[in-house]
Amino acid sequence: MQAAPKIRPALTGANWRGIWTLYSKEVRRYLKIFGQTLLAPIITTLLFLTVFGVAFGGNRTVGGLPYVEFLAPGLLMMTILQNAFANTSVSLIQSKLNLNIIDTLMPPLSPMELTVGFVLGGATRGLMVAIGVGVSLAFIIPIQIHSVGAIVFYAVGAALMMGSMGMMTGIWAEKFDHVSTVTNFVILPLSFLSGTFFPITRFPEILQTVSHFNPFFYLIDGLRFGFTGQSDGSIEIGVGLVIIVNAVLWAICYAMFKIGYKIKE
Repeated sequence: MQAAPKIRPALTGANWRGIWTLYSKEVRRYLKIFGQTLLAPIITTLLFLTVFGVAFGGNRTVGGLPYVEFLAPGLLMMTILQNAFANTSVSLIQSKLNLNIIDTLMPPLSPMELTVGFVLGGATRGLMVAIGVGVSLAFIIPIQIHSVGAIVFYAVGAALMMGSMGMMTGIWAEKFDHVSTVTNFVILPLSFLSGTFFPITRFPEILQTVSHFNPFFYLIDGLRFGFTGQSDGSIEIGVGLVIIVNAVLWAICYAMFKIGYKIKE
């Protein structure tokens, strides 16, 4: 009678070298053009701070905070969102258009391992840019830290969320125009209408209601709470929503790789 095969625990049986290789490839890809992928977003964020600081700053306060101190966490989160999304989406669509996506699919990596490698690569870029922006902002405005835990949780949660969303977009997209469509009609509107530049209490009542269903609002609000101790929404709901949305997005990415959606055709 043949003995039943032994089942190894998932963590023990993971191809950690393969995950690290894929992750390293993604990181090195954007480090080679750091002027475009890391330096440019920092300059763009400082320009946003300058323009909005001059236009709406001065002696104006928001919730007792100087406007620039209210604005800084929002800009920091917007930087994480855009760069984590851009990394995974551009990497995958570029591989598909160059017909070298097969080089990623042939190695002995499971769908989950592929998901982990790509998402962590995108998340790392988002966090690296955020650190650069944060250091730059510290030379211009006083940076306060109310809760290190909240800052780390929402920054990492946002980076993983947008890395996953970028991965889904990259797998689905057939050309760069499709990626730009998601960026222009989904990412940017959700970012701008989530309290980045001013409190959502200044929105019409219907937009305030809609904003409470926008996960970007909770990401920005949570990060702002981590720096200033002030928030417009529920921190508890934000924590739960970030965990749930990330779990759902990771499951979708896994399923797309599992069935080979638009990458094994």
